[in-house]
Amino acid sequence: MNDTVSRDEAGRDKQDGDDIAALAKGGRTNFLGFFLRLAARIPFLFIAGRAAAYGPAALGRFASALVIIELTAMVCTMGEKRGLAQRMSEAEGKELPANTVFDGVAVSLLASCAAALFFWFVPAPMFPGGTYTQIDRLMVIAIPPLALTEIWLAALAYRLQISPTVWSRAIVEPWTISIMAGLMIFVAPESGLSLAYIASIFAAAITAFVPFIRAYGRPRGWRPRVGVMRRLAVRSMPIALADTIEWGTRRVDVLLLGFLAPPSAVGVYYAAQQVASLPQKLKTSFEPVLGPVITRALKRKDYGAIARQVSQVGFWIMAAQAAIALSLGITGEGVMGLIGREFVGGTGALALLLAAEVVASTAVVSEAALIYVHRVRNLGVSLATIGFQAVLTFAGILLMQHLGYNSLFQAAAAAGALFIALGLASVVKAKMLAKFLGHPINNWRWPLLWAAAPAVAIGFVFTQYLPEWVELAIGIPAILGSYLFVIWKKAFGPEDRKLFQKTKSD
Repeated sequence: MNDTVSRDEAGRDKQDGDDIAALAKGGRTNFLGFFLRLAARIPFLFIAGRAAAYGPAALGRFASALVIIELTAMVCTMGEKRGLAQRMSEAEGKELPANTVFDGVAVSLLASCAAALFFWFVPAPMFPGGTYTQIDRLMVIAIPPLALTEIWLAALAYRLQISPTVWSRAIVEPWTISIMAGLMIFVAPESGLSLAYIASIFAAAITAFVPFIRAYGRPRGWRPRVGVMRRLAVRSMPIALADTIEWGTRRVDVLLLGFLAPPSAVGVYYAAQQVASLPQKLKTSFEPVLGPVITRALKRKDYGAIARQVSQVGFWIMAAQAAIALSLGITGEGVMGLIGREFVGGTGALALLLAAEVVASTAVVSEAALIYVHRVRNLGVSLATIGFQAVLTFAGILLMQHLGYNSLFQAAAAAGALFIALGLASVVKAKMLAKFLGHPINNWRWPLLWAAAPAVAIGFVFTQYLPEWVELAIGIPAILGSYLFVIWKKAFGPEDRKLFQKTKSD
């Protein structure tokens, strides 16, 4: 009997090690995508911020419409971005995988087409200022491909195929919008950003669809099943809402600013948000693989493994996000100045947004498990979070207006509200998950502070005593280098180093 127990424990340890290795591989692949996305996103912000045809006001109008488009597409995925992994796991050996995916595709396509039609006839929510062209209204056609792309990539991630996500999201989409934004200056300057966005979404969708069809093939014997689709929509609604709310916490501030502040302030804030969202993409580096790994561990009822995986990935994300936050936050004035002189006033908002992404890491990884074990409670916490954030944002903007501060201070108040709301959500969700699993969830390690100290000191020297071009070209790598050196020496153990070790399966 003892031999049997030992073999079971050895099997679980091996499975846990394999899961950590799979998470590391997926994160490593998408981590490359992060840097590729960074390289592609900067040209778009530079063109949108400095080109005479665009500027902060045009970027602000574009951002307001983008919030509605992407929010709607997120709802129309019907929770399949993360819920698909559980459905695929349950349907293994019972149904053709392509048929399982196409159930979700059919529901999403119907919902997204209906939403696109609605916003075509009622465009006012997308353009709070009332200024738009007929071409701008065409942005609604991006809703269906945007929603379907998420499902195709989720299906590929279930089979641990992460490279299509990198190609679609980190290479094709950002480079297409950057190149098209530049070309549209000479073709349709008034609607150039809208056309560039539409082109990027369709290009990303094609890039995701081709490998999906190669991996899964066409469905066989599949037909729309109204009963199945209805049950899928009802069952997936808590996950869909959780996905939407998690995404919405990064957009409700833009939405409220669009109604309360001038378009130029929205444009500056959106630019800061785009820079700050780069470390947020590190979270998505692990998300496609974390879902399947957690659902398989739940099937085995191996709750200790889930706690270790969530804590492990949470630390990786927090450490990486802190590195990016320090390097971009300390040199914030120079970074925002690259986009345009009018954007330098958004440095305060940038610093708070970067800090918000660091404190959000615990909530993000905890939610990756909560959506499978406590989806309704998790949804309740998410609703409370976005409601609290909206109230704080609204109150902060009105307070800044009452005190006579300009619109850039109002933008900083919105960023501060996000920081507070996400920090509280991290504490609550980590405790909720720990109680269910019976194991603690802890992403924090004290060496993070030790690593931050030399990075701040180096950053102070570069920002105070050296020219701006030196600060950006040499200062940012120096800040990152000092931080990563200390983290590697003082915080990374054998499990952490798997993130940088290639395996045979790679």
